[in-house]
Amino acid sequence: MINKIWQTIKFKNSRGLTLAGLLHAPAGMDGPVVVVCHGFTGGKEGGGRALAMGEELGARGYNVLLFDFSGNGESEGLFENITLSGQIDDLNCAVDWCTGKGMGPVFTLGRSFGGSTVICHAAGDPRVAGVCTWAAPAKLKELFTEFAEGPVDEEGDLFALAGNEGIAYLRKAFFTDLGRYDVPQLAGNISPRPLLIIQGENDDVVPPGDAGLIFRGAKEPKQLVYVPGADHQFSGHYRQVWDTFFAWLETVNR
Repeated sequence: MINKIWQTIKFKNSRGLTLAGLLHAPAGMDGPVVVVCHGFTGGKEGGGRALAMGEELGARGYNVLLFDFSGNGESEGLFENITLSGQIDDLNCAVDWCTGKGMGPVFTLGRSFGGSTVICHAAGDPRVAGVCTWAAPAKLKELFTEFAEGPVDEEGDLFALAGNEGIAYLRKAFFTDLGRYDVPQLAGNISPRPLLIIQGENDDVVPPGDAGLIFRGAKEPKQLVYVPGADHQFSGHYRQVWDTFFAWLETVNR
């Protein structure tokens, strides 16, 4: 059950799809805001974990926007039609919504594929004041091709991907689009804004070395934190991840 402090919001992306969001705004409409991006096949609530983190951020004086990418959760669109370009556009429209309400500075936080999204978005959007990633993949096409089981239709346009959540289906355009993005290189375009990269050492989905690739591609100010023993979900380690993120925010939001 969602705490009553969360307000349900909706906004459109540039393709005309309605995106579903949750806003916690204790800082007021002129206060700083953290826009949170979920991972691949995820959702804005993060199984309740994103809500709990957002409430802690609220207690620290931040507004928080959680939203579902198009084709996910309560947002419009078909999952099979998602692309990284589409997610970047969704995030851009979320930032539009926040800045249109007068909120700022804007910080973006992304988990897994959402982490790759926030890097690629911030590289081209100077409105973002700082970026944090959790377990973000760097070699996107290589990673997703590894999970792909090949075409499952006669046209060779629909592919099946096997994952922990079962089988997901994606269009060929998803893989073609990934080839347009060099995540470590784009991380270099975030400077002089700060970048915090958090990665579990025991991640069996995203190679831990990907965090190093992003870190080396980035320019100062940048910080890389490896969490010993942590898997892709940071199971049993979320408190350390949150505290690292909170401390970083306090440093950069001055």
